[in-house]
Amino acid sequence: MERWSVSATLAPRAPNFELVRASSSKRSFNPKGSRGGSSSSVGVVGRRNSASRVVSSTGFGGVRASASGRRFGPRIWAMGTSTQIKDGVELKVFESVQDLGDDLADYVAALSKCAVEARAAFSIVLSGGSLISTMGKLTEEPYLGSIDWARWHVFWADERVVPLDHPDSNYKLALDGLLSKVPIPPGNVYAINDKLSPQKAAEDYELGLKQLVKKNVLRLDEAGEYPRFDLILLGMGPDGHLASLFPHHPLVSKTDTWVASIEDSPKPPPERITLTLPAINAAENVAFVATGSGKADKLKLVFGGDLPFGEVPAKLVSPVSGKLVWFADKPAVAKL
Repeated sequence: MERWSVSATLAPRAPNFELVRASSSKRSFNPKGSRGGSSSSVGVVGRRNSASRVVSSTGFGGVRASASGRRFGPRIWAMGTSTQIKDGVELKVFESVQDLGDDLADYVAALSKCAVEARAAFSIVLSGGSLISTMGKLTEEPYLGSIDWARWHVFWADERVVPLDHPDSNYKLALDGLLSKVPIPPGNVYAINDKLSPQKAAEDYELGLKQLVKKNVLRLDEAGEYPRFDLILLGMGPDGHLASLFPHHPLVSKTDTWVASIEDSPKPPPERITLTLPAINAAENVAFVATGSGKADKLKLVFGGDLPFGEVPAKLVSPVSGKLVWFADKPAVAKL
């Protein structure tokens, strides 16, 4: 296990979302990585797909939104489909967290296979909270025996500056729930140096990332400014925060580093490090997982009209040249 952190510099921007179509997803994962086809439709009610288990698609509950945030159109629930939203954003809604976890495992496994085939490495960024438990299917067959775990390189979107064996550590959470159950080489797991202050830990983590760029383990984005991770997995807090970027906190606007430190987090523990928004938006793929009714109010704002900058940080995630997918259960989208 390596120890260190991450950050970036590109003015974050809030995307304007618009429902453009519902796409029936029939993707399934198998050990060889082949994927089934897919078909597209608008407002079509079909059967529940046992492979993807996507049960409803209406990123806005069947409501379309213009760039100005004005909404129009009837409420449509399209069973067995996923919602496609402009700028490459997709919202997938599932009947249960278990169904979501099944599809999330397919998604991660497919991205891993593509990255390994293209570059012989897969860089994945984890978050804390309930995300790790949602990834539990990856520790089971067919994923356990078919994923090329030796090619994985694991990072964190944010970390609490506590000892790595502390209950608040995101590293410990991932170790207990995922990393100890799959054969990823310890040297490919990049934890923070928990002996340093928050500022020094952030600087150290960013330096480590830059060293991995030099070793061709990580890539830079097209502009050559920020790390381009293959996949960043994020959760959204009930207040709309992601990683350790909280509503109206100055770090939401930080653009001069890849990794930043925070010593006054509104959520304990107060001392943390986090990827900055530009570093997140430089990724090739970003996926949010939002489950439970406690996320419904903020998810409505994420897919709604314009808001004051930083009011809902999750709304500011908009990959510059990558793809964004939201995985949600029905309670989380109840107010869309």
